Amino acid sequence: MEHDDPAEALTELRERRPSRLELLQVAAGSGLAVYGVWALLLQPGFRRVPLRLQVPYVGASARQVEHVLSLLRGRPGKTVDLGSGDGRIVLAAHRCGLRPAVGYELNPWLVGLARLRAWRAGCVGSVRFHREDLWKVSLRDCHNVSVFLAPSVLRLLEDKLQAELPAGARVVSGRFPLPTWQPVAVVGEGLDRVWAYDIHRGGPAGQAVPGPGSASVLGTPSSQTG
Repeated sequence: MEHDDPAEALTELRERRPSRLELLQVAAGSGLAVYGVWALLLQPGFRRVPLRLQVPYVGASARQVEHVLSLLRGRPGKTVDLGSGDGRIVLAAHRCGLRPAVGYELNPWLVGLARLRAWRAGCVGSVRFHREDLWKVSLRDCHNVSVFLAPSVLRLLEDKLQAELPAGARVVSGRFPLPTWQPVAVVGEGLDRVWAYDIHRGGPAGQAVPGPGSASVLGTPSSQTG
């Protein structure tokens, strides 16, 4: 029997419990949609990176960006975001006066998205986004570095940072701390926490005395939420 009243048909549809086959079809469709996004946006860049160095993209939250800037604001020199994703940290750094601000991202779709965001923000020509493997980027002229990477690659990243960054450079790591360095400042709680490390001559990174405005200094167990 057909329904002439759309409201009556909608009520029946809401009350009807889906069958197991229908639930399976929905699950399969959702899985295909997720895979489609992965294949389109994330997979192209990963093909060029060894499996052990691959890091899935997860955009930084507004609070995480705020915390990164609180540990870099006012510092001179080139600011870079390694694995810059959609460019939100680079754009925020530029807005608060950290210039030049540069992002390095391997995935071409994310680089395109970052450049689109820069265009919409009126920052085209003021910020730069490069499609490059962060492991092959030279950091010798970088004084402020932001990283939001997986724990599995941070130990290798320590070696690269220590070997290439100039004395006085600062590294801010989001979500996860660098495994063997001691931070000079910590801001935030939980997944919003970020750690700052200073590069200097004559010893391991992270032993420098923090500058003004650091939330939690080396040797102090507490941290401050920004």
